Amino acid sequence: MNQRFFIALLPPDSIQNEVRQIQSNFEARYSSKATLKAPPHITLIPPFELSSDRLEPLQIELEKFAKTRSPFTINLSGFATFPPRVIYLDIVPNPVLLNLYLDIAATLANNLDIFDPYASRPFVPHMTVVLRDLTPENFELAWAEFRDHQINFEFEAINLTLLAHDEQKWNVQSNFAFPEN
Repeated sequence: MNQRFFIALLPPDSIQNEVRQIQSNFEARYSSKATLKAPPHITLIPPFELSSDRLEPLQIELEKFAKTRSPFTINLSGFATFPPRVIYLDIVPNPVLLNLYLDIAATLANNLDIFDPYASRPFVPHMTVVLRDLTPENFELAWAEFRDHQINFEFEAINLTLLAHDEQKWNVQSNFAFPEN
């Protein structure tokens, strides 16, 4: 049986709680709740299906990969969009994050035949606050309200997270720590 997974970076609980408040505000005011089905995160490898017999090799590969990395700082600053239905917290350009994405995508493709279905698009790291369930009308209203809001978060990315879908929502399956130097 196949299960859906994705690989992400999760901020610390304090930032997750603040982002959850933003998402809940969008839910209450604009009827958008799809983002509440996963913890606030930065996607590295978007959802893919995997059979249960391939989970352990994936976890072993992610553990090995994470050991080759070091913690690094991520800065979120302001809001941005993928019109017409996605609003997100923007991430200040970061070559370490870009290289992490490129390296993990290549590692998974080469070693496990797991491919990023969006690899042909540019990597735009972000933390989604409103997802696909926002109507075009509500998108315009919400974007008009939030486009100029100043918001800044900074955190240390200390591990990779594998999330699994349980047919209802996304849950943390495993974390893979970046060793301290």
